[in-house]
Amino acid sequence: MIEVKNISKSFDEKTILHNVSATFYTGKTNLIIGQSGSGKTVLMKSIIGLVRPEEGEILYDGRDSMKMNSKQIKEIRKEIGMLFQGSALFDSETVLGNVMFPLIMFTHQSQEEMLERAHFCLDRVNLTGAENKYPSEISGGMQKRVAIARAIALNPKYLFCDEPNSGLDPKTSILIDELLSDITHEYNMTTIINTHDMNSVLGIGENIVFINKGHKEWVGDSKQIYTTDNEAINDFVFATHLFQEVKRFHNLELTGSKQ
Repeated sequence: MIEVKNISKSFDEKTILHNVSATFYTGKTNLIIGQSGSGKTVLMKSIIGLVRPEEGEILYDGRDSMKMNSKQIKEIRKEIGMLFQGSALFDSETVLGNVMFPLIMFTHQSQEEMLERAHFCLDRVNLTGAENKYPSEISGGMQKRVAIARAIALNPKYLFCDEPNSGLDPKTSILIDELLSDITHEYNMTTIINTHDMNSVLGIGENIVFINKGHKEWVGDSKQIYTTDNEAINDFVFATHLFQEVKRFHNLELTGSKQ
């Protein structure tokens, strides 16, 4: 579990995060959503440690990273897996080489042990047989799965995903969502996903934190989002005609089930 308590962050005297508190639960898909410029990316970067808030607490299972020295922060980062927006694969490395990279960098395992772990992770994301291909030889969806395999190679306690469905078609996006949900529950990780994808919000949002103009505006799950009367999140999630119809249909179902 990761807890954020009363953190504030400013850039050039402009406050981006205003006294934000939130809890991200172990074994759940925790989503951070909000409009561009809302502060959601700064919130995720603050949690990871890429930017440092002026005040507040960031607790990794009770350990306050804001009070840690560089050695302690390095130990925390060994427990973190990262899935970047553009996959960030090494073009000159094979699929297998990309997954093995963090094992080579951060473990003292033998070559045999690293190969066994890398093959296990590739099998887990259904990429057995693609080990010797290069990123340029596989699809965007496969690249994303390679990135997920690499992110879980060190068996992290905490998994951060920045716009995991960026650039993917709707069908592939659903597959990536389902994969992230499955591995979160299977390995009991604290998964935090920064996303604009409303299909992800409605499909796998077990704990959704909505950031609006630097403030935590709303917290709930994908079911509660249909019935909230919070205008800001309704405007954000159901801005398009399609999602307005989805909400209307869902509420009609709820009404019918109560009769």
